[in-house]
Amino acid sequence: MSAPILVTGAAQRVGLAFAMHCLQNGSPVIATYRTHRPAVQTLEDAGARCIHADFATNAGVDSFIDTLKDETSALRAIIHNASDWRPETPDSDTAEVMAAMLQIHCTTPYRINLACRHLLEHPDEVTDIIHMTDYVVEKGSAKHIAYAASKAALENLTRSFARLLAPKVKVNSVAPSLIMFNKGDSEAYREKTLKKSLLGIEPGEAAAVQTLQFLLDNSYITGRSIGLDGGRPFV
Repeated sequence: MSAPILVTGAAQRVGLAFAMHCLQNGSPVIATYRTHRPAVQTLEDAGARCIHADFATNAGVDSFIDTLKDETSALRAIIHNASDWRPETPDSDTAEVMAAMLQIHCTTPYRINLACRHLLEHPDEVTDIIHMTDYVVEKGSAKHIAYAASKAALENLTRSFARLLAPKVKVNSVAPSLIMFNKGDSEAYREKTLKKSLLGIEPGEAAAVQTLQFLLDNSYITGRSIGLDGGRPFV
């Protein structure tokens, strides 16, 4: 059996879709989740090994790494999809907001990548790390400053780890803009948001799944960020 693909934050949306895609195509999956949603049982029923992980603290990251090393001696890929999205508000503790965003989007992937290097470096196969960043890395965000900065840090980790781990491990990132709306989004918001990209569509998780699989399949891309934004920078 091939080595498993680790997908963090796999209990919903893109993480869930990609984990299910891998399972349906015969690739074993180790999936992490922060909140036990019904999708966790769906993943387990499909054959995934699901591990509860609290990436908000270093102790939680340590615990996850120890569990992962007990579970497997090799990995085919790591998809860093776990995320949080905290805005700055008039009553927020800005130091806490920044620390939380850097912890989940930068410190956690950094530590997992270093700790799992030996699981990825195979003698006969090139493996992958993919960081899920965000379109705001390019543009910035007036309402989510810490979030944008932490995703920018993650994009920079992509370049550094590509240098460190070549040629055994390819390291890339995917920077999505709108992938899918939330259930509570109003029609006015949806209409306004769709006008922000050239293609003007809500592509759904399939677009992200296609992009992630493309990076796993391609043997000659590393250190790059793939914009998944429908042409948003050109509007």
